[in-house]
Amino acid sequence: MFRKGCFYTSNGYFCGKLAQILENNNRWKCMKKLALSLPLVLTSLFPIYVNALTSEAESTADYAVKTYEAEMLDSLSSLVSYKTVSAEGLTPDTHPEFIGFKHELSQLSQKLGLDYSDHGYVILIGLGNSQKKLGVITHGDVQPANPQLWRGDPFVLDMTSKPGKLIGRGTEDDKGAIVTAMYAMKSIQDKGLKLDRRIELMVYLAEETDWDPLRTFLKNYTPADINITIDAEYPVVTAEKGWSKINFVIPPQELAPMEDKRARLVSFSGGVFSSQVPQQAVAEMSGVSGELQSALKTQGLRQQGMRYRFESDGDALTIFADGKAAHSSTPEDGVNAVTHLAELLSIHNWPRSQAALTQSFIHEMVGLGIYAEQFGEIAYKDNFMGAMTLAPTVIKHTKDGTEVVMNLRRPTGKTPELLDKQTLEALNNWQEKHQTQLTDIDTYWGTPMVMDDAPHLDTLLNVFSHFTGVKDPKPVAIGGSTNSKLFPNALSFGPTMPGVEYTGHTEDEFMTHEQFMLNLKMYTAAFIELAVEQ
Repeated sequence: MFRKGCFYTSNGYFCGKLAQILENNNRWKCMKKLALSLPLVLTSLFPIYVNALTSEAESTADYAVKTYEAEMLDSLSSLVSYKTVSAEGLTPDTHPEFIGFKHELSQLSQKLGLDYSDHGYVILIGLGNSQKKLGVITHGDVQPANPQLWRGDPFVLDMTSKPGKLIGRGTEDDKGAIVTAMYAMKSIQDKGLKLDRRIELMVYLAEETDWDPLRTFLKNYTPADINITIDAEYPVVTAEKGWSKINFVIPPQELAPMEDKRARLVSFSGGVFSSQVPQQAVAEMSGVSGELQSALKTQGLRQQGMRYRFESDGDALTIFADGKAAHSSTPEDGVNAVTHLAELLSIHNWPRSQAALTQSFIHEMVGLGIYAEQFGEIAYKDNFMGAMTLAPTVIKHTKDGTEVVMNLRRPTGKTPELLDKQTLEALNNWQEKHQTQLTDIDTYWGTPMVMDDAPHLDTLLNVFSHFTGVKDPKPVAIGGSTNSKLFPNALSFGPTMPGVEYTGHTEDEFMTHEQFMLNLKMYTAAFIELAVEQ
């Protein structure tokens, strides 16, 4: 970003002759070399203003909050009300909830004076006509929500049950961000600021389930040369682990003889969707003695963060496990009901069955760890991106057996070929131990992303520092996987604060009212610093 006659760096603004040198000589790399080699000369000759924003950015950010707070809440309430959860066989043009959602976005765009175009899976909402663009990437589809696990209707914005919190599916992921970006653009328009770049908000409608329609759209669409994804966290995300999976089926088993009347594990299941650490799991047993039931209850009390409900009918017993849901990219934030139930049941040697093999696999190959510590040799970590995580997220019964879905987030450091080899070795060793054959084994290793040389990195860090008071913020890596991977020079900027638990894929998803307003300030300022003519 430039001020007239000046060149901006992470250390402030350099003006005069040095600004011309920096601009004309590969300014980003040259700036870093000069700043490192001549710090004393630079600081003595030129004034440095750390965290300085243009007066337009600061004043417009304040204006946005003072002017549009109430309207933003109304708009968020309207967008949350649409159950934009993907459904098999339906598209955004045939799904009634998506049709309604798109109509609401169209009406809001018209009200705010923003242009709107519908491309099926992609909605473009923009301000300005410049050929140069600032891309703002987000999505309007959301994950499923089980009403029984929410305080109220997940698709009714709740602003009262927990004062200060905006509770509803999509408030954090990603409808809150959509509203914030639109009102940031409206505030810039109100102030009559002249845009050097068109600000173009892209709302994709299948981010949670299928990126192929977006890839198809991008074949005939020219994206901006600098992009912001508002679907992650602050200060600025420059690296994302690759979304990965290991799936297989444990087929039906020939049951052990019944003569000894031993307790049997009849069923074992849990989880709802692949990118959520499961909050609930359930196991059904037969032939359970009072002594075994007592032992299971005692063991359950020893597990921190877990609640168990035991329902018995004669010697039949059903255990309902309740943990804590979390986004599967941050399994450390959750308490996985599937892994904890498997650990609870491990106090008994269950006779061979489909359910018993499922429980054994989870207990032996995953345990209570989250970094694939027990899964053969696949565990590893990167110094910046951190360790690979592994979470069993869905265990469900099908006509072919029990399907096991495990979600992994992999950093740089191992190739897909090596991970496949190590995965199959681990699975083969377990199959040999249990004399069984898994079916439908399927793996997918998403590509990690590293974007550490985007030209707007310092600007975003500066905006974050200015409004939060955090000195010298650094880029971060996340386990999540956003659409930024598909765009040039794409950096994720919010909407969640660092060190704060992400609730986007959890039950009772929320964003605080304070964060909602802070995001409006930071997005407004960032758009101005990157897109308004200085």
